[in-house]
Amino acid sequence: MAPARILLINGPNLNLLGSREPAVYGTATLDDVVRLASDAAEAHGCTTTAMQSNHEGTIIDAIHAARTTADGIVINAGALTHTSIAIRDALVGVGLPVVEVHISNVHRREEFRHHSYLSAVADAVIVGAGVDGYRLAIDHLARKLQTRQPHEESGR
Repeated sequence: MAPARILLINGPNLNLLGSREPAVYGTATLDDVVRLASDAAEAHGCTTTAMQSNHEGTIIDAIHAARTTADGIVINAGALTHTSIAIRDALVGVGLPVVEVHISNVHRREEFRHHSYLSAVADAVIVGAGVDGYRLAIDHLARKLQTRQPHEESGR
C-alpha cells in the first residue's frame, strides 16, 4: 500500500502565526506548524503537502485538487470556519476524511466563533490544544488512513 498523503490546509491570517495575538495563538510560526505536522505524518509513514491562503476560492481549489493528490485533509480554515458554506460543500464533494483543527478553544471566545460549518462534515474536530492540535489531527487521520481497506484506495 502506498504511503497515505495528507493535505494540510491553513486559512486566513494563519500566515501571521507567531506574531498575531500570541496570548491566544502562541508563538509558534506557520513554518513550525508545518514542520510539526510533517514530522508527525512521517512518523506514521505518511506524506504531507501544506498550503495556506487568505482567499476562500484558493482553499476551495486546493480541496478540489485533493481528489487526485491526497487521501485525507487536515484543515484549520481560520475565520472561514464560521462563515463558509462553500468550503464545507467542497469538503463533502471530494469525499476524503477530514480533521478540523483550531489552535484556540473557540468555545471560550466570542460567540460568533462557536459555530463551525465544517464540524458536521469532519471525521474529528480538535479544538484548544494549541499547535499540538495539528499533531493530534495528523495522528488521528494517519491511523484512520492506515486502516482503510485496499478497495478504499482509489486511483488517486
